[in-house]
Amino acid sequence: MIGKHIVWHESLVSRRDRNIMNKHRSGVIWFTGLPSAGKSTIAHHLEKELFDRGIRAYVLDGDNIRHGLNSNLGFSREDRRENLRRIAELSKLFVDAGIVVLAAFVSPYKEDRQYVRDIVGDDSFFEVYVKCSVEVCEKRDPKGHYKKAKAGIIKEYTGVSAPYEEPENPDLVIDTEELNVEESVKAVLEFLDKKKFILLM
Repeated sequence: MIGKHIVWHESLVSRRDRNIMNKHRSGVIWFTGLPSAGKSTIAHHLEKELFDRGIRAYVLDGDNIRHGLNSNLGFSREDRRENLRRIAELSKLFVDAGIVVLAAFVSPYKEDRQYVRDIVGDDSFFEVYVKCSVEVCEKRDPKGHYKKAKAGIIKEYTGVSAPYEEPENPDLVIDTEELNVEESVKAVLEFLDKKKFILLM
């Protein structure tokens, strides 16, 4: 709850000012999907491609965030909700700062993803469903988490002992069983170009 003595201090520099200076729009590209579906890999390769184009972008990765900002959270339903609440607010600040946020989070619940969209703003949020079956994700799994989850070592693991609710109307679907990393990045770039998202202001 916000204290009654806390007042929002308006900046003398607007988001639009920053977008004009950067010569591109800011917003959030939200990658959701099962663990090991390819979210972070695509996000980091996309970040490099955008950087090479002169676009100011930054990856917010689920595991990296839990090393610091959200290191005190677990994977219960309540903690997952709080994890994304913090990310939503952080993303909103990044967008105001003129940055293209590439957020790679399992974000298994529809209501939580909608919450982030509502916080960031519908016109600045694009949901990318990184689609991949549990079977293929388990085969790829570089960390061995699926195996540990099935053995009961890791609790509440999405795709094994916790649910994943597929997006009903994502802005873009990337099937990583069909597309490699380069093709996936190209598909996202083509989508953003079509939306006139990263054109010069």
